[in-house]
Amino acid sequence: MNISAIWAITPVPHHIHAHEGAVPASEAGLSYNILLNLASVCNTEDKDVLWGFITRYAPDATPATAVMLDRLVGFAIRYYQDFVKPLKTYRKPDEMEVAALTDIRAELAKLPRDAVAEDIQYQVYEVGKRHPFKDLRAWFGVLYEILLGQAQGPRMGSFIALYGIDNMITLIDRALAGEDLAKLAAS
Repeated sequence: MNISAIWAITPVPHHIHAHEGAVPASEAGLSYNILLNLASVCNTEDKDVLWGFITRYAPDATPATAVMLDRLVGFAIRYYQDFVKPLKTYRKPDEMEVAALTDIRAELAKLPRDAVAEDIQYQVYEVGKRHPFKDLRAWFGVLYEILLGQAQGPRMGSFIALYGIDNMITLIDRALAGEDLAKLAAS
């Protein structure tokens, strides 16, 4: 049987048919990936904790008004519990990384607390370019490995806008103070 014949007899999946092939925009502009990273950095298994961040970022969003987003929050928490939390591995920063983390902390402190993701991302890039990393990918790897305990992570500007500048500064302070962020993740 050729591929056209298979497509002719294959029913259209509900999630495609229900929206007539047009994928709906995400509620509050938050992707599943950003929610997963929020669950990961918050080290939480409580939807209310994530909704606290979400409603600060998007005040009109609630579990009742953003039903799909609420479902994604639940999926992100379950994925975090099953696949992310058991594999988190934090590392301590070396001397060059301490300088870069101190620099990004200072730049974040200068930003207004309601800075948009693009402005935050710009500062993250600028700090990475000022330090002798092989490339910006290495700089982002530092942020993910030291602060999030994982090899890959979110677009930092969007993440920090959602997580909160003050929360990110606190997380950087803990890393710079030598706190064991893995213990925080376990609690």
